[in-house]
Amino acid sequence: MERWTAELVLDARADLGEGPLWDARSGELLWVDIMAGLLHRFDPATGNDVALDVGQPVGCVVQRAAGGYGLGLQEGFGVANGRVELLTRLDTGRPDLRMNDGACDSRGRFWAGTMQLDFEPGAGSLYRLDADGTLHTMLRDVTISNGIAWSLDETLMYYVDTPTRAIDVFDYDAASGSIENRRQLLAFEDGAGDPDGLIVDTEGCIWVALWNGSAVRRYAPDGTLLGVVEVPASRVTKPAFGGPGLDELYITTALGPEPSSGGVFRAATGARGLQPHAFAG
Repeated sequence: MERWTAELVLDARADLGEGPLWDARSGELLWVDIMAGLLHRFDPATGNDVALDVGQPVGCVVQRAAGGYGLGLQEGFGVANGRVELLTRLDTGRPDLRMNDGACDSRGRFWAGTMQLDFEPGAGSLYRLDADGTLHTMLRDVTISNGIAWSLDETLMYYVDTPTRAIDVFDYDAASGSIENRRQLLAFEDGAGDPDGLIVDTEGCIWVALWNGSAVRRYAPDGTLLGVVEVPASRVTKPAFGGPGLDELYITTALGPEPSSGGVFRAATGARGLQPHAFAG
């Protein structure tokens, strides 16, 4: 098993840093500070980090094919392109819910899920927003909707509902965007931390952040543990490959007891990531 160490590249002191995503258009790392309602753009070349206040909690950011960004907001799915606009409101009747992690599939559909602010079991859902604006509820009875990613051949979707302490997998149909046959791919041992955001690399391996685990782990598609990135902050939230060659692993964290917690970290692992898909809506 391989081991790597992450270094601090941005001492952001974010309350709940999340959702890193490489924007090849600008050469910047996008990330969010959820409850602060801030969308950040970090330029590793200069060290400059600029934040946009989107006016409400923001759980995730994705690229948008038409320009700007797609956002998973507390109220629903939105976009930012000069100004922030709500596209589709989640009419849940629950103002105590918010969006959490999200990602786009290869057809430009925007997937993101919700959670209750006080972690009420089963209060959240997983949604899919299509390019034509149609909203689909894909899962109910979710507690903390988290990592979403797809296998290289697009026959599987990986998913995390954090309190289950597992990574689940669905059979996935890329043409229709349907998911079925949910089952557990792997479970985390006691003391490992809780699974948070995840991504897939060019070899089809899964990289998952461990909240209260001070680590990002790399797993083979069959669930075999291949490597661990040690992070000097306990509340690790999500990894993302960035840099011109998509070969630098960036990692967001939340504020905790460690001096560098809430910062953005980077590790050289030798692996390469995939260019994130953009929202087609």
